[in-house]
Amino acid sequence: KLLSTAYNVIRDIVQNGGTVLFVGTKRQAQETVAEEAMRCGMPYVTERWMGGMLTNWSTMHARIQELDRLEKMRDNNELDRLTKKEGLLIGREITRLTTRLSGTRTMSRRPDLLFIVDVGREEAAVHEANLLNIPIVALVDTNCNPQNIDYVIPSNDDAIRAIKLLVAKVADAVLEGKAMRKEEEGEEKPAEQTKSKTDKPVRKPKVVETDDELQDDALLGQSTLAKMSAAADTEKKPAADEAAATE
Repeated sequence: KLLSTAYNVIRDIVQNGGTVLFVGTKRQAQETVAEEAMRCGMPYVTERWMGGMLTNWSTMHARIQELDRLEKMRDNNELDRLTKKEGLLIGREITRLTTRLSGTRTMSRRPDLLFIVDVGREEAAVHEANLLNIPIVALVDTNCNPQNIDYVIPSNDDAIRAIKLLVAKVADAVLEGKAMRKEEEGEEKPAEQTKSKTDKPVRKPKVVETDDELQDDALLGQSTLAKMSAAADTEKKPAADEAAATE
């Protein structure tokens, strides 16, 4: 029942466009957490939790941007212009930041929910999430305190098979939420297109009203009337000559 509740919470948050941060730095969970987080397209932390990752997010985001800048310098061979010592220092900094931030580089804001494998080991992450009122879903063993956890999943957090099973279940909830969100967006798009077509004003053909009682003088110009009058006189003259000859 508790697992089902946590599953529904994660699915609904992702369906509404939220982000879930996977946290598992213990040796038994590192590989599984990284694989499942990448499978569902969510950020993760498998190395040591960096203090202030949530509470001091602006600084953390600046470090991610710094890593991007240093990697760009390396890829453009700009390090060759520096001294050997400076190049080595920058290379070490790239390695250190990549190790710490590799799973969170796609994050552009704080996560909407944390999923933690071992709350006893991740006390710093739990504390920061509680300060910011970020909900937590966690695997809680019998030797851990569930007091600060919003959604508890009772489990053995040392057994690799149990970790794989439950972390995969959480990843499935994320994928289901993404699929539901995609379906909603797909339904809204045709509705908007139909509405735009319906709301488009229909241009009515212009109707010109005519007055059958109008005379030629009101509709034709002076030159046209003169030509018509001359043609009528020409037609009348032969008819008059024929009548006179008959008499």
